[in-house]
Amino acid sequence: MMDLSAWMLPFQFAFMQKAFLISFLVSVPTALLSCFLVMKGWALMGDAVSHAVLPGVVIAYIIGLPLIVGAFVAGMTCALATGYLAENSRVKRDTVMGVVFSGMFGIGIVLYVAVETNVHLDHVLYGNMLGVQADDIRAAGLISLLVAGGIILKWKDLLLHSFDPAQARASGLPVDLLHYGLLAALSLSIVATLSATGLILAIGLLIAPGAIAFLLVRRFGTMLWVSVLVCMASMLAGTYASFFLDSATAPTVVLILTLVFLLTLARRMFLNHRASLQGRSV
Repeated sequence: MMDLSAWMLPFQFAFMQKAFLISFLVSVPTALLSCFLVMKGWALMGDAVSHAVLPGVVIAYIIGLPLIVGAFVAGMTCALATGYLAENSRVKRDTVMGVVFSGMFGIGIVLYVAVETNVHLDHVLYGNMLGVQADDIRAAGLISLLVAGGIILKWKDLLLHSFDPAQARASGLPVDLLHYGLLAALSLSIVATLSATGLILAIGLLIAPGAIAFLLVRRFGTMLWVSVLVCMASMLAGTYASFFLDSATAPTVVLILTLVFLLTLARRMFLNHRASLQGRSV
């Protein structure tokens, strides 16, 4: 059995300290956004945008721009193109998203393979939480502050827009601004997770915390902070466990989120079954 010094070993390394810090930072905006994505039924939108930023990242690298700039531009392009095509064609929104994000992801893969470079871009796909740099932490902190601050200030307006856009418009809310603001926050949050979980696993952070909180609580205001606690605890636990398991950090985090979701779902099903039996007995 390990003593206390062995359990504290991960905190003694600088790369682990940075991993814990960026886990703390990216968990806040992704968890808050996940609540709106779950309630609005935008799970596929999060998946689409997370995959569609790849060509922007590769193009930004080719022309010498910061990778986060290319990722944000590509993410917003995907979101805007999806909205325009869905509103101006007979094709349903989920079909349009599937076509757009798979097409942009395909373009990104072609460019990714074609570019000859000594710089490995694999971390864009799979994450590199143990290799984050100071610039990554600063960018994640700034994005987290911007996205979380915007959501906290406007969460009631965003909630009404998510449930009933017609009522939100009738109430005088800037519906278009809220819609595109939410898309911009989604793109920015995915940019923040580039160095942590990568594009492929980012969708886990954008859906699982909100889904878990939805199963645990009944009020949306409570759902917001519960999702943040769940996401933060899962990311810190996954980062800590990966050190001893010698496993990839980002997949370990997503596996923990998945396990928590399954346990929460089982608990909810048990409570519903017990309530049903009690109702029959009465």
